Amino acid sequence: MRSPFLSLIFFLSAFPALAESEAGEGNEARLIKDPRQLTFAGTRAGEGYFNADGSKMIFQSERETDNPFYQIYLLDLETGDMNRISPGHGKTTCAWIHPDGTKVMFASTHEDPEAKSDQANEFRERLSGKARKYSWDYDKDFEIYESGKDGSSIVNLTNAPGYDAEGCYSPDGTKIVFASNRAGFDEDLDAELKAEFERNPAVMNDIYIMDADGSNVKRLTTSIGYDGGPFFSADGGKICWRRFDRKGATAEIFTMNIDGTDQRQLTGLGAMSWAPYFHPSGDYLVFATNLQGFANFELYLVDAEGKKEPVRVSETEGFDGLPVFSPDGKTISWTSNRTPKKQSQIFIGRWNHDLALELLASAPNRGGEDKIGIAANGAVDKASLKGFVEFLASEELQGRLTGTEGEVAATESAAAVFQRMGLEPAGDDDTYFDTFEFTAGVDLGEDNALRLAGESAGWKLNEDWRPLSFSELGPIAPSEVVFAGYGIEVPESTGEDGKKLGMYSSYFHLGVKDKWVMVFRFMPEDASPEQRRRFSRHSSLRYKAMTAREKGARGLIVVTGPRAKARSRLVPLGYDASMSGSGLAAISISDEVATRMLEAAGVEGSLEDLQKQLDAGEMAQGFPLEGVQLAANIDILQEKAKGRNVLARLKADGSAEPPLIIGAHIDHLGVGYGRGSRANEDEEGIHYGADDNASGVAGVFEIADYLSGQVEAGKLELKRDVIFACWSGEELGLLGSSHWVREFAKQHGSEDGKLTGKLSACLNMDMIGRLEKSLVLQGVGSSDYWAPEIEKRNVVAGLPLVLSEDTFISTDATAFYVRGVPILNAFTGAHDDYHTPRDTPDKLDYDDMEKVVKLMALVARGLASTEEEPALKEQENPNDRPRAGLRAYLGTVPDYAQSDVEGVKLSGVGKGGPAEKAGVQGGDIIKTLAGKDVKNIYDYTYVIEALKIGDEIDIEVERAGELLQMKITPESRQ
Repeated sequence: MRSPFLSLIFFLSAFPALAESEAGEGNEARLIKDPRQLTFAGTRAGEGYFNADGSKMIFQSERETDNPFYQIYLLDLETGDMNRISPGHGKTTCAWIHPDGTKVMFASTHEDPEAKSDQANEFRERLSGKARKYSWDYDKDFEIYESGKDGSSIVNLTNAPGYDAEGCYSPDGTKIVFASNRAGFDEDLDAELKAEFERNPAVMNDIYIMDADGSNVKRLTTSIGYDGGPFFSADGGKICWRRFDRKGATAEIFTMNIDGTDQRQLTGLGAMSWAPYFHPSGDYLVFATNLQGFANFELYLVDAEGKKEPVRVSETEGFDGLPVFSPDGKTISWTSNRTPKKQSQIFIGRWNHDLALELLASAPNRGGEDKIGIAANGAVDKASLKGFVEFLASEELQGRLTGTEGEVAATESAAAVFQRMGLEPAGDDDTYFDTFEFTAGVDLGEDNALRLAGESAGWKLNEDWRPLSFSELGPIAPSEVVFAGYGIEVPESTGEDGKKLGMYSSYFHLGVKDKWVMVFRFMPEDASPEQRRRFSRHSSLRYKAMTAREKGARGLIVVTGPRAKARSRLVPLGYDASMSGSGLAAISISDEVATRMLEAAGVEGSLEDLQKQLDAGEMAQGFPLEGVQLAANIDILQEKAKGRNVLARLKADGSAEPPLIIGAHIDHLGVGYGRGSRANEDEEGIHYGADDNASGVAGVFEIADYLSGQVEAGKLELKRDVIFACWSGEELGLLGSSHWVREFAKQHGSEDGKLTGKLSACLNMDMIGRLEKSLVLQGVGSSDYWAPEIEKRNVVAGLPLVLSEDTFISTDATAFYVRGVPILNAFTGAHDDYHTPRDTPDKLDYDDMEKVVKLMALVARGLASTEEEPALKEQENPNDRPRAGLRAYLGTVPDYAQSDVEGVKLSGVGKGGPAEKAGVQGGDIIKTLAGKDVKNIYDYTYVIEALKIGDEIDIEVERAGELLQMKITPESRQ
């Protein structure tokens, strides 16, 4: 809606402003030259819009003696001629001139049978002198009409129940964008929303677009609350509009593409900001806001991306609003009550575009850039969930990998969403952000070299060879080379048919001490399915490096081989979540380099012949490369980066109870293959992460909206604070949540790092968008509180549930449970699109997702409104972080955020588990296990895979700088 505010300012003009206007910096006089009043007649006038060449203006005015409402007039700016366009009776608003200049458009109620009686009633009420609070009535008889420029040949373009108005033509004249609340009449609303719509018809107002003849109507916005006042950009590619909150107290400026995509919020002033209009350049918009006081609307500018704080234009007390630019951008027109009688009229002046650009360029950056564009409405609804997911899983955010620009944009918008909801910052230094440092990746240094002893020329880096990311650094003196097949060593085991399987070893009768070991990448290509399953756990590069190191090798040489199917012949220098070294030099070489080394040793047969022989899966003896020695220098640089969590607080009045925390991880895998990707070879694009975990973050936003709305409406009395969190770094090993709990423990004086009694509970949502069979609620075993509470709340949600006792799960909730906080995690299940670019917003089931979020919101409501706290229940048989196929379990919980520790640091140990029985404690660093060195989490995993259930083994841990030896007996996981 545009015109209703002209009546609003008439009402406001009788009262003083509630706040003094701020002293300006003289921008008005510099930006608007030679301002003058353009209209004078009638009670008031406003909403003047130029035609395509700027020679005419269409506007509305109350100047008919027999009609108190606005009528539409066309003014010739070259001659001063003027004629009325509208029929003369009924209400009118929001007119526009077609680009071809032959016809105009406006909204009117003139076909309402009660139109003339409404006029008479309005006259009587005004003459009575009774003051009344202004309220735009969203007359359901408003329709959009088209007529000739003289008002002839009127044609009805809309004919639907409800308010249709606020329209304008696209620059090419083929489309009309307008506002309507017709959805309130034709949708099946729930009882609560239906009653609200009857009280406030604006609550269902949305933006629509249609062809210029009224056909092909499409809805562009779906939020609960008022969306209106749309205009096209000069190039016709964008639409700007204003969005009010559900109560109509505040409004912000938004833009979107003409198909409704890329909805983004440009302002976050927390005031009534409305009536935006694009400058023809497309660089910025002008709008009005009452930031300076309830009745003191002033003009402001905002850049088209919303990256800068808005710049104030006008500085005159009273109302200045409804601004527009001429088509050439050199003139500004607006509506103001700066007239002697304080009645609104249209003003015009010359516009200083160059100065506007300068002022915007020097404006400070916005503290929070909310591009999501979903209005808070105090309820959980699928439209908002869908909008949140579509933004977070958009191309713009490039997969939200921690430490990238996509993560920055996502977290910035999340902070702005919380700010818009009125939540307090709960991050560092009174901000919404909690920043942490991590190792983001690796790069090659300048001092890498590889050559055969006796040869002066070395091989070319990144063409002939490349270091592996986990290699030890520094020079390696010329050393002998041995060939060890696939570099796999598998202990004896029992096959699927119960038969005993002998050891498979690439090192049979092969001496490798202080030598380079050359191995093929991957595993034997032609091995049987049973063999491949057996080999799989022993064929990763990390495992091969550990095996070679345990046998005393100086270095590992990896060659892909001509028979292997691989994306690249050299192993990529990829990111490794645990950036600790492997204890030996490790490099990747091309097939050509490997062939050169075999030839130098006089080996008969080709590299392909060797690989083919080994690919059958039969054990074959390795051999030395006689006369071949290899020298190298390894130089790898670790790249440090920063990620950030987003935290906000819903404050309870006078509460001293431990807060409740509700979270989800906002990060994902980014772009390209790697970092946990399950993409196929032809899927190297953006990992959108719609389900994982834009769905969970959307749930957090909606619960925040729901609870804050309940509090504001007086329907919820909080007994404890509620902290809302968007974690980053989850995909890299729970980095963000682990960092936050460590810092929180320090701040609250927890000497042992435990948070029992300092946080009441942690609710988490990770992948909640694709419910197929049942909603899995994990962590139920962390407290006896959960089962009866879930039963109670699911009476409302009505979801099929599976209650899982597991508390050590691969999501952020685990970071809380290991520190003594009861947890509950919602999860709708795995799917084939997990960790691939196929995890897109269109795959989600928003109806069921809404039910999941409502269930979690009700659980949160119950926790937040009672003094009862879930009592922690420690599981006796916790699982390690899931590692497929592990049978032996020790009851240890590695701290996956500790990427710079040599060994494996533990966050905790399970009650009653083998580790606790052995005397191992949380905070210990495991250095050796079963006689094998443990340099990192990979070593630890691989050692556990070889353990025998019930056989006591040695474990060595570092505690407070002291090495302690203990005995531990693995137990069965199954």
